[in-house]
Amino acid sequence: MARIQQQDAKTPQDVSLQTGEVIIRGAMLAISCAISYWLITHILAHTYSISRDDDLLGGMWAVVATIFVYRYSHAESLRAGLSRMAATSVSFALCLMYLLIFPFHLWGMAALIGIGAIIVTTMGRPDDTITTGITIAVVMVVAALSPHDGRRQPILRLVGTAVGVAVGVATAWLDTHAVRTATLIGRDNLPNKDAGERA
Repeated sequence: MARIQQQDAKTPQDVSLQTGEVIIRGAMLAISCAISYWLITHILAHTYSISRDDDLLGGMWAVVATIFVYRYSHAESLRAGLSRMAATSVSFALCLMYLLIFPFHLWGMAALIGIGAIIVTTMGRPDDTITTGITIAVVMVVAALSPHDGRRQPILRLVGTAVGVAVGVATAWLDTHAVRTATLIGRDNLPNKDAGERA
């Protein structure tokens, strides 16, 4: 009850600061996603491109990685980034080994998802099972859509993930500092409580 009363007693300036923080975070996420997409579809595509469709898929994959790792603190983002890269690395290795020998097959994909789950769990990262499975499914299905370039898909998705993770973690670091600065500015603009009591 006391906690609810404390929340109700918040000043409009406190609420606007929280709203400001939400707006800053939303804007930072939008900008970071645009940067990730642009880096893959323009910079990487000029260096190495299989097709325009694949470039767009790579951009989307980088955006997904950015969204996945962008968290409320830099430390949380780093942990999410390590999780994403660990899962993607396992997926990359399994898919690459498979696609160097075999073409896409439903049961091959299913087997890789199962093997990936076993590997990340025995590595002590059972929470990465979901990301590992999703990554394997995407890489294998895209390899099935373009069988001539299927072997390159694991490498391209690893690069897209690395770019997205780097942008997301860097943005979280910038965001943490921007919100901290905005909070300090907001506190400086609040009326001095002691001065109000003396008056």
